[in-house]
Amino acid sequence: MIRTAFLAAAAIASPAAAQAPAMATVAPRIEAAFASWMKARDVPGVVYGVVKDGKLVLVRGLGVAEVPTRRAVTADTRFRIASMSKAFTALAILKLRDEGKLSLDAPAERYVPELKGWRYPTTDAPRITVADLLHHTAGFVEDNPWGDRQQPLDEAAFTAMLAKGVPFAQAPGIRMEYSNLGYALLGRIVTNVSGRPYQAYIRGTLMQPLGMRSTGFDVFATPAGERALGYRWQDGAWVREPDMADGAFGAMGGVETTADDYWRWVAFLLSAWPARDGPDAGPVKRATVREIVEGANFMTVGDRATLGTPCRTPVTYAKGWSVVEDCTLGRVVSHGGGYPGYGSIVMLLPDAGVGVFAFANRTYAGPSAPAMQALAALRAAGLAPVRAVPVSPGLARAYAAAKVVWTAGDPARAPLAENVALDQDLARRRGEIAALKATVGVCAMAEPVVPVSAMEGSFAWSCATGKVAGRVQMAPTPALSLQVLSFAAGK
Repeated sequence: MIRTAFLAAAAIASPAAAQAPAMATVAPRIEAAFASWMKARDVPGVVYGVVKDGKLVLVRGLGVAEVPTRRAVTADTRFRIASMSKAFTALAILKLRDEGKLSLDAPAERYVPELKGWRYPTTDAPRITVADLLHHTAGFVEDNPWGDRQQPLDEAAFTAMLAKGVPFAQAPGIRMEYSNLGYALLGRIVTNVSGRPYQAYIRGTLMQPLGMRSTGFDVFATPAGERALGYRWQDGAWVREPDMADGAFGAMGGVETTADDYWRWVAFLLSAWPARDGPDAGPVKRATVREIVEGANFMTVGDRATLGTPCRTPVTYAKGWSVVEDCTLGRVVSHGGGYPGYGSIVMLLPDAGVGVFAFANRTYAGPSAPAMQALAALRAAGLAPVRAVPVSPGLARAYAAAKVVWTAGDPARAPLAENVALDQDLARRRGEIAALKATVGVCAMAEPVVPVSAMEGSFAWSCATGKVAGRVQMAPTPALSLQVLSFAAGK
Protein backbone atom coordinates (compact mmCIF):
# COMPACT_ATOMS: atom_id res chain seq x y z
CA MET A 1 0.00 0.00 0.00
CA ILE A 2 1.12 3.56 -0.61
CA ARG A 3 1.33 4.36 3.10
CA THR A 4 4.00 1.67 3.53
CA ALA A 5 6.08 3.34 0.86
CA PHE A 6 5.73 6.61 2.69
CA LEU A 7 7.47 5.14 5.73
CA ALA A 8 10.68 5.00 3.72
CA ALA A 9 10.71 8.78 3.27
CA ALA A 10 13.66 10.91 4.35
CA ALA A 11 15.13 10.64 7.85
CA ILE A 12 17.05 13.51 9.40
CA ALA A 13 19.77 12.73 11.97
CA SER A 14 21.32 15.28 14.31
CA PRO A 15 25.14 15.38 14.21
CA ALA A 16 25.05 15.03 17.99
CA ALA A 17 23.60 11.53 17.61
CA ALA A 18 26.61 10.35 15.60
CA GLN A 19 28.92 11.63 18.33
CA ALA A 20 27.23 9.55 21.02
CA PRO A 21 27.57 5.78 20.56
CA ALA A 22 24.86 5.02 23.07
CA MET A 23 22.40 7.32 21.30
CA ALA A 24 23.35 5.85 17.93
CA THR A 25 22.56 2.41 19.35
CA VAL A 26 19.17 3.33 20.76
CA ALA A 27 18.08 5.52 17.83
CA PRO A 28 16.96 2.59 15.62
CA ARG A 29 14.74 1.28 18.43
CA ILE A 30 13.08 4.68 18.75
CA GLU A 31 12.58 4.92 15.00
CA ALA A 32 11.06 1.43 14.92
CA ALA A 33 8.58 2.42 17.62
CA PHE A 34 7.40 5.48 15.68
CA ALA A 35 7.33 3.66 12.34
CA SER A 36 5.25 0.83 13.81
CA TRP A 37 2.86 3.31 15.38
CA MET A 38 2.47 5.18 12.07
CA LYS A 39 1.61 2.01 10.20
CA ALA A 40 -0.88 0.82 12.83
CA ARG A 41 -2.60 4.21 13.03
CA ASP A 42 -2.56 5.10 9.29
CA VAL A 43 -0.55 8.28 9.86
CA PRO A 44 0.90 10.07 6.79
CA GLY A 45 3.87 11.67 8.54
CA VAL A 46 5.57 12.29 11.84
CA VAL A 47 8.63 14.08 13.15
CA TYR A 48 10.10 13.37 16.58
CA GLY A 49 12.98 14.69 18.60
CA VAL A 50 15.00 13.85 21.69
CA VAL A 51 16.39 16.65 23.85
CA LYS A 52 19.09 15.89 26.39
CA ASP A 53 21.08 18.26 28.57
CA GLY A 54 20.05 21.30 26.55
CA LYS A 55 20.74 19.85 23.10
CA LEU A 56 18.73 18.27 20.31
CA VAL A 57 20.51 14.92 20.20
CA LEU A 58 18.16 13.13 17.81
CA VAL A 59 15.55 14.24 15.30
CA ARG A 60 13.84 12.13 12.62
CA GLY A 61 11.21 12.77 10.01
CA LEU A 62 9.16 9.82 8.74
CA GLY A 63 6.51 9.75 6.06
CA VAL A 64 5.05 12.67 4.19
CA ALA A 65 3.86 16.18 4.93
CA GLU A 66 1.60 16.22 1.87
CA VAL A 67 -0.03 13.08 0.47
CA PRO A 68 -0.46 13.91 -3.25
CA THR A 69 3.11 15.15 -3.74
CA ARG A 70 4.80 12.80 -1.24
CA ARG A 71 6.72 15.77 0.10
CA ALA A 72 8.81 14.36 2.94
CA VAL A 73 8.60 15.42 6.57
CA THR A 74 11.76 17.14 7.79
CA ALA A 75 12.92 18.83 10.95
CA ASP A 76 11.79 22.13 9.38
CA THR A 77 8.25 21.00 8.51
CA ARG A 78 5.65 23.04 10.37
CA PHE A 79 2.94 21.22 12.33
CA ARG A 80 0.06 22.50 14.39
CA ILE A 81 0.56 21.19 17.91
CA ALA A 82 -2.95 21.87 19.24
CA SER A 83 -3.21 21.66 23.03
CA MET A 84 0.54 21.60 23.52
CA SER A 85 0.00 25.35 22.99
CA LYS A 86 -1.46 25.54 26.50
CA ALA A 87 2.02 25.34 28.02
CA PHE A 88 2.92 28.69 26.45
CA THR A 89 -0.28 30.23 27.80
CA ALA A 90 0.29 28.94 31.32
CA LEU A 91 3.88 30.17 31.45
CA ALA A 92 2.78 33.59 30.16
CA ILE A 93 0.30 33.82 33.03
CA LEU A 94 3.05 32.94 35.52
CA LYS A 95 5.36 35.54 33.98
CA LEU A 96 2.70 38.24 34.32
CA ARG A 97 2.19 37.12 37.93
CA ASP A 98 5.93 37.52 38.54
CA GLU A 99 5.71 41.05 37.19
CA GLY A 100 2.95 41.92 39.65
CA LYS A 101 0.35 42.36 36.93
CA LEU A 102 -2.06 39.67 38.10
CA SER A 103 -2.73 37.27 40.95
CA LEU A 104 -3.51 33.60 40.48
CA ASP A 105 -5.87 33.73 43.45
CA ALA A 106 -7.81 36.72 42.11
CA PRO A 107 -11.24 36.30 40.53
CA ALA A 108 -10.81 35.96 36.77
CA GLU A 109 -13.47 38.63 36.32
CA ARG A 110 -10.97 41.20 37.62
CA TYR A 111 -9.12 40.79 34.32
CA VAL A 112 -12.01 39.84 32.03
CA PRO A 113 -14.99 42.07 32.93
CA GLU A 114 -17.42 40.00 30.85
CA LEU A 115 -17.15 37.24 33.50
CA LYS A 116 -18.72 39.34 36.27
CA GLY A 117 -22.11 37.73 35.91
CA TRP A 118 -20.80 34.16 35.69
CA ARG A 119 -21.92 32.08 38.68
CA TYR A 120 -22.67 28.48 39.37
CA PRO A 121 -26.35 28.54 40.46
CA THR A 122 -25.88 28.06 44.21
CA THR A 123 -25.29 30.84 46.71
CA ASP A 124 -22.22 29.12 48.22
CA ALA A 125 -20.29 28.61 44.96
CA PRO A 126 -17.04 30.60 44.75
CA ARG A 127 -16.10 32.83 41.85
CA ILE A 128 -13.73 31.49 39.20
CA THR A 129 -10.09 32.33 39.91
CA VAL A 130 -7.18 32.57 37.50
CA ALA A 131 -5.75 29.44 39.14
CA ASP A 132 -9.02 27.60 38.42
CA LEU A 133 -8.56 28.34 34.74
CA LEU A 134 -4.94 27.12 34.82
CA HIS A 135 -5.88 23.84 36.51
CA HIS A 136 -9.17 23.20 34.64
CA THR A 137 -11.16 23.48 37.86
CA ALA A 138 -13.38 26.42 36.88
CA GLY A 139 -16.47 24.22 36.64
CA PHE A 140 -16.78 24.18 32.84
CA VAL A 141 -17.76 21.09 30.89
CA GLU A 142 -15.07 19.09 29.04
CA ASP A 143 -15.17 20.58 25.55
CA ASN A 144 -12.62 18.96 23.25
CA PRO A 145 -14.97 18.29 20.31
CA TRP A 146 -16.50 21.77 20.51
CA GLY A 147 -13.40 23.70 21.57
CA ASP A 148 -11.25 22.58 18.66
CA ARG A 149 -13.74 24.05 16.20
CA GLN A 150 -13.72 27.43 17.95
CA GLN A 151 -10.15 28.09 16.83
CA PRO A 152 -11.11 30.62 14.09
CA LEU A 153 -13.47 32.63 16.36
CA ASP A 154 -12.52 36.30 16.19
CA GLU A 155 -12.08 38.48 19.25
CA ALA A 156 -15.34 40.39 18.81
CA ALA A 157 -17.34 37.17 18.55
CA PHE A 158 -15.53 35.81 21.60
CA THR A 159 -16.42 38.94 23.56
CA ALA A 160 -20.06 38.52 22.55
CA MET A 161 -19.95 34.87 23.67
CA LEU A 162 -18.53 35.83 27.05
CA ALA A 163 -21.14 38.53 27.52
CA LYS A 164 -23.89 35.91 27.20
CA GLY A 165 -22.31 33.62 29.80
CA VAL A 166 -22.04 29.84 29.80
CA PRO A 167 -23.63 27.01 31.81
CA PHE A 168 -21.55 25.23 34.45
CA ALA A 169 -20.96 21.50 34.81
CA GLN A 170 -20.19 21.88 38.53
CA ALA A 171 -19.16 24.51 41.02
CA PRO A 172 -15.61 25.90 40.68
CA GLY A 173 -12.99 24.04 42.67
CA ILE A 174 -14.86 20.73 42.87
CA ARG A 175 -12.83 18.67 40.41
CA MET A 176 -10.69 18.87 37.31
CA GLU A 177 -12.52 18.83 33.96
CA TYR A 178 -10.48 19.72 30.88
CA SER A 179 -11.61 23.00 29.31
CA ASN A 180 -10.41 24.63 26.13
CA LEU A 181 -12.72 27.53 26.96
CA GLY A 182 -10.79 28.04 30.19
CA TYR A 183 -7.51 28.42 28.34
CA ALA A 184 -9.08 30.72 25.77
CA LEU A 185 -10.06 32.89 28.76
CA LEU A 186 -6.45 32.81 29.95
CA GLY A 187 -5.47 34.09 26.51
CA ARG A 188 -7.89 36.98 26.95
CA ILE A 189 -6.34 37.66 30.37
CA VAL A 190 -2.87 37.79 28.78
CA THR A 191 -4.19 40.29 26.23
CA ASN A 192 -5.94 42.51 28.77
CA VAL A 193 -3.19 42.48 31.37
CA SER A 194 -0.20 42.85 29.05
CA GLY A 195 -1.85 45.39 26.75
CA ARG A 196 -0.75 43.36 23.72
CA PRO A 197 -2.64 40.80 21.63
CA TYR A 198 -2.11 37.33 23.05
CA GLN A 199 -0.27 36.00 19.99
CA ALA A 200 2.07 39.01 19.87
CA TYR A 201 2.83 38.68 23.57
CA ILE A 202 3.68 34.98 23.33
CA ARG A 203 5.89 35.47 20.28
CA GLY A 204 7.65 38.50 21.71
CA THR A 205 8.23 37.32 25.27
CA LEU A 206 8.67 33.56 24.93
CA MET A 207 9.22 32.35 21.38
CA GLN A 208 11.53 34.96 19.90
CA PRO A 209 13.90 35.13 22.91
CA LEU A 210 14.33 31.36 22.58
CA GLY A 211 15.16 31.59 18.88
CA MET A 212 11.90 30.00 17.72
CA ARG A 213 11.86 31.82 14.40
CA SER A 214 9.55 29.42 12.56
CA THR A 215 6.92 29.25 15.30
CA GLY A 216 3.70 31.24 15.34
CA PHE A 217 -0.06 31.11 15.03
CA ASP A 218 -1.06 32.24 11.53
CA VAL A 219 -0.94 29.09 9.41
CA PHE A 220 -2.02 30.98 6.30
CA ALA A 221 1.13 33.09 6.53
CA THR A 222 3.25 29.93 6.21
CA PRO A 223 4.26 28.96 2.66
CA ALA A 224 2.32 25.83 1.67
CA GLY A 225 5.51 23.94 0.91
CA GLU A 226 6.73 24.33 4.51
CA ARG A 227 3.65 22.97 6.26
CA ALA A 228 2.52 19.47 7.15
CA LEU A 229 -1.01 19.35 5.80
CA GLY A 230 -3.60 17.75 8.05
CA TYR A 231 -5.49 14.56 7.17
CA ARG A 232 -8.00 12.15 8.61
CA TRP A 233 -8.18 8.45 7.72
CA GLN A 234 -11.57 7.69 6.22
CA ASP A 235 -12.81 4.75 4.14
CA GLY A 236 -9.29 3.44 3.65
CA ALA A 237 -7.82 6.70 2.41
CA TRP A 238 -6.41 9.97 3.69
CA VAL A 239 -8.86 12.85 3.43
CA ARG A 240 -7.61 16.41 3.70
CA GLU A 241 -8.86 18.32 6.74
CA PRO A 242 -9.76 21.96 6.05
CA ASP A 243 -7.34 24.46 7.56
CA MET A 244 -8.69 26.68 10.30
CA ALA A 245 -7.50 30.23 10.82
CA ASP A 246 -6.08 31.24 14.16
CA GLY A 247 -8.34 33.32 16.37
CA ALA A 248 -9.49 33.95 19.92
CA PHE A 249 -9.00 30.31 20.92
CA GLY A 250 -5.34 30.36 19.88
CA ALA A 251 -4.32 30.28 23.54
CA MET A 252 -5.70 26.77 23.88
CA GLY A 253 -4.37 25.24 20.67
CA GLY A 254 -3.15 27.59 17.95
CA VAL A 255 0.63 27.15 17.85
CA GLU A 256 2.33 25.98 14.66
CA THR A 257 5.98 24.99 14.99
CA THR A 258 8.81 22.83 13.70
CA ALA A 259 10.98 20.23 15.39
CA ASP A 260 13.98 22.49 14.84
CA ASP A 261 12.19 25.23 16.81
CA TYR A 262 10.30 23.25 19.41
CA TRP A 263 13.37 21.56 20.87
CA ARG A 264 14.52 25.00 22.04
CA TRP A 265 11.34 25.34 24.10
CA VAL A 266 11.85 21.86 25.58
CA ALA A 267 15.49 22.60 26.40
CA PHE A 268 14.54 25.87 28.09
CA LEU A 269 11.93 24.19 30.27
CA LEU A 270 14.25 21.36 31.28
CA SER A 271 17.00 23.85 32.12
CA ALA A 272 14.96 24.96 35.15
CA TRP A 273 15.91 21.75 36.98
CA PRO A 274 17.55 21.45 39.42
CA ALA A 275 17.33 24.53 41.63
CA ARG A 276 20.78 26.12 41.73
CA ASP A 277 22.85 29.27 41.89
CA GLY A 278 24.14 30.98 38.78
CA PRO A 279 22.81 33.20 35.99
CA ASP A 280 19.08 33.07 35.33
CA ALA A 281 18.90 34.57 31.86
CA GLY A 282 15.80 32.94 30.38
CA PRO A 283 12.62 34.79 29.43
CA VAL A 284 11.05 33.40 32.61
CA LYS A 285 12.80 32.65 35.90
CA ARG A 286 13.87 29.05 36.58
CA ALA A 287 11.90 28.93 39.81
CA THR A 288 8.78 30.04 37.95
CA VAL A 289 9.26 27.40 35.25
CA ARG A 290 9.42 24.72 37.94
CA GLU A 291 5.93 25.74 39.02
CA ILE A 292 4.50 24.10 35.90
CA VAL A 293 4.46 20.78 37.80
CA GLU A 294 2.37 22.17 40.69
CA GLY A 295 -1.18 20.89 40.30
CA ALA A 296 -4.45 21.36 42.12
CA ASN A 297 -4.29 17.84 43.61
CA PHE A 298 -7.34 16.48 41.80
CA MET A 299 -5.48 13.26 41.11
CA THR A 300 -6.74 10.38 39.00
CA VAL A 301 -5.29 6.89 38.72
CA GLY A 302 -5.40 4.74 35.61
CA ASP A 303 -3.77 1.73 34.01
CA ARG A 304 -0.72 2.45 31.90
CA ALA A 305 -1.33 1.26 28.35
CA THR A 306 2.29 1.12 27.14
CA LEU A 307 5.65 -0.43 28.04
CA GLY A 308 4.10 -3.85 28.61
CA THR A 309 4.40 -4.03 32.40
CA PRO A 310 1.05 -3.40 34.16
CA CYS A 311 1.20 -0.19 36.13
CA ARG A 312 -1.33 1.90 38.03
CA THR A 313 -0.35 5.49 37.27
CA PRO A 314 -1.44 8.59 39.20
CA VAL A 315 -1.90 11.76 37.13
CA THR A 316 -2.70 15.34 38.07
CA TYR A 317 -3.12 18.41 35.88
CA ALA A 318 -0.77 21.23 36.79
CA LYS A 319 -0.20 24.50 34.93
CA GLY A 320 -0.50 23.62 31.25
CA TRP A 321 0.97 20.15 31.87
CA SER A 322 -0.07 16.74 33.15
CA VAL A 323 2.22 15.35 35.83
CA VAL A 324 2.50 11.57 35.86
CA GLU A 325 4.23 9.36 38.41
CA ASP A 326 5.13 6.35 36.30
CA CYS A 327 6.35 3.13 37.91
CA THR A 328 9.12 2.75 35.31
CA LEU A 329 10.06 6.29 34.34
CA GLY A 330 9.32 8.18 37.55
CA ARG A 331 8.01 11.72 37.20
CA VAL A 332 6.90 12.48 33.64
CA VAL A 333 5.66 15.97 32.75
CA SER A 334 3.58 15.67 29.62
CA HIS A 335 0.93 17.15 27.36
CA GLY A 336 -0.70 15.94 24.20
CA GLY A 337 -2.31 17.80 21.36
CA GLY A 338 -5.29 16.70 19.31
CA TYR A 339 -6.75 18.72 16.48
CA PRO A 340 -8.49 18.22 13.13
CA GLY A 341 -5.60 17.03 10.98
CA TYR A 342 -2.97 16.81 13.72
CA GLY A 343 -1.82 14.95 16.83
CA SER A 344 1.21 15.62 19.02
CA ILE A 345 2.89 14.80 22.31
CA VAL A 346 5.70 16.06 24.52
CA MET A 347 7.08 14.16 27.50
CA LEU A 348 9.71 15.55 29.86
CA LEU A 349 11.81 13.82 32.51
CA PRO A 350 12.80 16.99 34.40
CA ASP A 351 14.86 15.10 36.97
CA ALA A 352 16.97 13.64 34.15
CA GLY A 353 17.13 16.64 31.81
CA VAL A 354 15.60 14.61 28.96
CA GLY A 355 12.55 15.21 26.79
CA VAL A 356 10.86 13.56 23.80
CA PHE A 357 8.36 15.25 21.48
CA ALA A 358 6.55 14.23 18.32
CA PHE A 359 4.18 15.84 15.80
CA ALA A 360 1.91 13.97 13.38
CA ASN A 361 -0.48 15.06 10.65
CA ARG A 362 -3.50 12.86 11.23
CA THR A 363 -6.59 13.91 13.18
CA TYR A 364 -6.20 13.21 16.90
CA ALA A 365 -3.32 10.78 16.29
CA GLY A 366 -1.33 11.56 19.40
CA PRO A 367 1.95 9.58 19.38
CA SER A 368 2.13 9.12 23.15
CA ALA A 369 2.85 5.37 23.00
CA PRO A 370 6.04 5.59 20.90
CA ALA A 371 7.15 8.66 22.83
CA MET A 372 6.92 6.74 26.10
CA GLN A 373 8.69 3.79 24.50
CA ALA A 374 11.44 6.19 23.45
CA LEU A 375 11.85 7.44 27.02
CA ALA A 376 11.98 3.87 28.30
CA ALA A 377 14.64 2.99 25.69
CA LEU A 378 16.70 6.03 26.69
CA ARG A 379 16.42 5.12 30.36
CA ALA A 380 17.37 1.49 29.68
CA ALA A 381 20.41 2.62 27.67
CA GLY A 382 21.63 4.78 30.53
CA LEU A 383 20.88 7.99 28.62
CA ALA A 384 18.26 9.35 31.00
CA PRO A 385 19.49 8.76 34.55
CA VAL A 386 17.94 10.75 37.36
CA ARG A 387 20.40 13.45 38.35
CA ALA A 388 22.18 12.68 41.58
CA VAL A 389 21.35 14.92 44.53
CA PRO A 390 24.57 16.57 45.78
CA VAL A 391 25.81 15.82 49.28
CA SER A 392 25.18 18.90 51.37
CA PRO A 393 27.68 19.98 54.06
CA GLY A 394 25.13 19.06 56.72
CA LEU A 395 24.57 15.59 55.29
CA ALA A 396 28.32 15.05 55.08
CA ARG A 397 28.59 15.86 58.81
CA ALA A 398 25.66 13.56 59.59
CA TYR A 399 27.34 10.70 57.71
CA ALA A 400 30.62 11.36 59.49
CA ALA A 401 28.75 11.14 62.79
CA ALA A 402 27.28 7.78 61.75
CA LYS A 403 30.78 6.43 61.13
CA VAL A 404 31.90 7.62 64.59
CA VAL A 405 28.91 5.89 66.19
CA TRP A 406 29.64 2.62 64.37
CA THR A 407 33.33 2.67 65.26
CA ALA A 408 32.64 3.44 68.93
CA GLY A 409 29.56 1.24 69.13
CA ASP A 410 27.81 4.05 70.95
CA PRO A 411 24.98 6.18 69.49
CA ALA A 412 25.59 8.81 72.17
CA ARG A 413 28.73 9.82 70.25
CA ALA A 414 26.47 11.52 67.66
CA PRO A 415 24.44 14.73 68.09
CA LEU A 416 21.07 13.04 68.56
CA ALA A 417 17.68 14.72 68.50
CA GLU A 418 15.57 14.17 71.63
CA ASN A 419 13.28 11.69 69.91
CA VAL A 420 16.01 9.08 69.36
CA ALA A 421 16.39 7.88 72.95
CA LEU A 422 12.62 8.10 73.46
CA ASP A 423 11.91 6.00 70.38
CA GLN A 424 14.38 3.31 71.51
CA ASP A 425 16.65 3.61 74.55
CA LEU A 426 20.36 3.97 73.91
CA ALA A 427 21.32 0.82 75.79
CA ARG A 428 19.23 -1.28 73.40
CA ARG A 429 20.71 0.57 70.44
CA ARG A 430 24.24 -0.19 71.71
CA GLY A 431 23.37 -3.84 72.00
CA GLU A 432 22.00 -4.00 68.47
CA ILE A 433 25.10 -2.32 67.04
CA ALA A 434 27.36 -4.75 68.93
CA ALA A 435 25.42 -7.76 67.64
CA LEU A 436 25.52 -6.51 64.06
CA LYS A 437 29.27 -5.79 64.26
CA ALA A 438 29.86 -9.32 65.51
CA THR A 439 28.00 -10.68 62.48
CA VAL A 440 29.52 -8.58 59.68
CA GLY A 441 33.05 -8.02 60.98
CA VAL A 442 35.23 -5.06 60.13
CA CYS A 443 33.68 -2.55 57.68
CA ALA A 444 35.73 -0.34 55.41
CA MET A 445 33.09 2.42 55.49
CA ALA A 446 34.50 3.73 52.20
CA GLU A 447 31.26 3.96 50.28
CA PRO A 448 29.72 7.45 49.96
CA VAL A 449 26.39 8.45 51.40
CA VAL A 450 23.59 8.53 48.82
CA PRO A 451 21.45 11.63 49.35
CA VAL A 452 17.67 11.55 49.38
CA SER A 453 17.69 15.28 50.04
CA ALA A 454 20.02 17.83 51.61
CA MET A 455 19.03 16.42 55.03
CA GLU A 456 18.69 12.69 54.49
CA GLY A 457 20.74 9.90 52.99
CA SER A 458 21.39 6.17 52.95
CA PHE A 459 24.62 4.21 52.86
CA ALA A 460 25.77 0.64 52.29
CA TRP A 461 29.06 -0.76 53.59
CA SER A 462 30.87 -3.89 52.54
CA CYS A 463 32.33 -5.64 55.58
CA ALA A 464 34.50 -8.70 56.26
CA THR A 465 31.64 -11.20 56.61
CA GLY A 466 28.56 -9.27 55.53
CA LYS A 467 27.07 -5.92 54.64
CA VAL A 468 25.53 -3.00 56.52
CA ALA A 469 22.70 -0.77 55.26
CA GLY A 470 22.25 2.50 57.11
CA ARG A 471 20.27 5.72 57.11
CA VAL A 472 20.72 9.18 58.55
CA GLN A 473 18.12 11.94 58.68
CA MET A 474 18.68 15.33 60.21
CA ALA A 475 16.11 17.07 62.39
CA PRO A 476 14.79 20.48 61.29
CA THR A 477 16.95 22.38 63.78
CA PRO A 478 19.67 25.01 63.18
CA ALA A 479 22.34 22.91 64.93
CA LEU A 480 23.11 19.45 63.57
CA SER A 481 20.99 16.79 65.24
CA LEU A 482 19.97 13.39 63.95
CA GLN A 483 16.37 12.29 64.26
CA VAL A 484 17.13 8.99 62.49
CA LEU A 485 20.33 6.98 62.78
CA SER A 486 19.97 3.33 61.84
CA PHE A 487 22.14 0.34 60.98
CA ALA A 488 20.84 -2.98 59.66
CA ALA A 489 22.13 -6.08 57.95
CA GLY A 490 22.43 -5.44 54.24
CA LYS A 491 21.89 -7.78 51.31
